[in-house]
Amino acid sequence: MDYVERVLKELKEKNPNEPEFHQAATEILNGLKPIVARHPEYEKLALLERFVEPERVVIFRVPWVDDAGMVRVNKGYRVQFNSAIGPYKGGLRFHPSVNLSIIKFLGLEQILKNSLTGLPIGGGKGGSDFDPKGKSDMEVMRFCQSFMTELCRHIGQDTDVPAGDIGVGGREIGYLFGQYKRIRDEHVGVLTGRGLSYGGSLARTEATGYGLVYMVEEALKCRGESLEGKTVVISGSGNVAIYACEKAQLLGAKVVAMYDSNGYVYDKNGIDLSVMKQLKEVERARIKEYANRVMGAEYHEGCKGIWNIPCDVALPCATQNEIDAESASALVKNGVKIVGEGANMPTTLEGIAVFRKAGVIFLPAKAANAGGVATSALEMAQSSSRMFWSFEEVDAKLKGIMVNIYRNMDEAAREYGVAGDYVAGANIAGFKKVADAMLAHGVV
Repeated sequence: MDYVERVLKELKEKNPNEPEFHQAATEILNGLKPIVARHPEYEKLALLERFVEPERVVIFRVPWVDDAGMVRVNKGYRVQFNSAIGPYKGGLRFHPSVNLSIIKFLGLEQILKNSLTGLPIGGGKGGSDFDPKGKSDMEVMRFCQSFMTELCRHIGQDTDVPAGDIGVGGREIGYLFGQYKRIRDEHVGVLTGRGLSYGGSLARTEATGYGLVYMVEEALKCRGESLEGKTVVISGSGNVAIYACEKAQLLGAKVVAMYDSNGYVYDKNGIDLSVMKQLKEVERARIKEYANRVMGAEYHEGCKGIWNIPCDVALPCATQNEIDAESASALVKNGVKIVGEGANMPTTLEGIAVFRKAGVIFLPAKAANAGGVATSALEMAQSSSRMFWSFEEVDAKLKGIMVNIYRNMDEAAREYGVAGDYVAGANIAGFKKVADAMLAHGVV
């Protein structure tokens, strides 16, 4: 049994009933085999064992009072995974599916994602099984205040800087920051994704979606192509999906389908983004309503059918494991050329194998959706220096970061004999920087 296999076996034995964490660790560690083979000192110093074990896990109860005066209790998490290259950085997710396994998978991915940006930020993740959907603003506020009352003792601008994720948008960040400021009496950059009136950054809202498309465009450019005239299918209809759609359209692509948790819309003429933004950002309505407002658009119940739509480019931007082997096979059959992951781990290991076998360009989440955290780090820089950059300045820096990530993972894949395998390339490029820092720090 080689070193990687032994570490994976021990990880699964020590962390039973954590399938998402096992999946992420399997994908990452297998992708690291080429670099591990060149560095026998990693095994002697138990580097992989330390890499997959969080530095700290905080689990806490979150009691809050609903509008009917009933006391509710949720569970809160913060996994501070690795601080070798900088303070912990990673979002907070509020969703009923949240559990320790999901937070650990997200945190492990975040280490490499943050490293790939080239910015000095470590990896962490957090959240709660609280569901903001259907809650009043006052209920969300009371929950956020209770959540931050505990979390505030574990975070700080030079220690751990959370941000938003699924279920945590501008409203939630505002309530969380207000409670932190109230308790700690500090107006510092302890959270990113803040409003522009109290220290946020322009282009943060667009960053993950824009960054995803910048990387796809760079991958095509390196092959003498572009997004101009390409047909695109995007899963999801939240922040990442909407702004991936916007940037793809600006670069000349035709986005023909998007979905929410109930079903998908297909618009052969191309998604009318103004209608989609009105529904999702203003009215918070279901995507089904799009078909009632746009002539010729079709609505289909269920989400999986979206991957049967012929397209050149697929951008999964919803949630983990939405593309399995069957969906990947359907995409390949219908001519997909490139897949860019906008969500965290939206493709199963079996789905990735299908894309790899078919020669599809596959850009993994830790690289392709790094635009959000990259811009969060730019927000941290602005907060520290009390500066405020223009949208164009931030957007230009974001594009430069995404292009560099693509080139670095492409170069790493070539250097280690797996040219074109961007899963391995991203893992190796991200891990090398973290490994060098961990070795420099000694056994800690």
